[in-house]
Amino acid sequence: MASLLWTLFIEFFKTGLFSVGGGLATIPFLYEMMNRYHWFTEQDLLNMIAVSESTPGPVGINMATFVGYQATGNNIIGGVLTTAALVMPSVIIICIVAKVLSASKDNPTVQNAFYGLRPASCALIASAALGVFASVLFPGGFTFGSSFWIQLGLILFFGVLAFSIKKLHPILLIVICAVVGIVFQL
Repeated sequence: MASLLWTLFIEFFKTGLFSVGGGLATIPFLYEMMNRYHWFTEQDLLNMIAVSESTPGPVGINMATFVGYQATGNNIIGGVLTTAALVMPSVIIICIVAKVLSASKDNPTVQNAFYGLRPASCALIASAALGVFASVLFPGGFTFGSSFWIQLGLILFFGVLAFSIKKLHPILLIVICAVVGIVFQL
């Protein structure tokens, strides 16, 4: 159990250290963990993303907590450990940056470094979005069965709905999509 906890801590510490851009940027790291350690399945990951996006709180932290909890056999210690490991690099870096930035906030090199992080963040989020999109539309590989067309139609319908009805509250759209997802999964 101790070696599992140590592995979880290291993996989520690395994820917290390198996933610049928020919770969705952790998804490529979770795919890597899924393939390397088999702590969860691809369907579990898709469910984690759906639930984490639909519930309050940071997406990455919700998913880290779930993975730690599940990987340790539904042990709360695993969930707390992975959550702390994911957050710890950010806390350390923020403390260091706050000290350095207050002394060098007008330095062009510092400003350029922060400007350079933007494309990396966008690339991680785009990679996650494409991975999730491909996993949802092609769960068993690239086949164009009836479920593909139904899912594609639903994605297009709700995309058009979200953009055409300006007064549609985002929470209502999330609830509608969650209900449709639950119905089609049954």
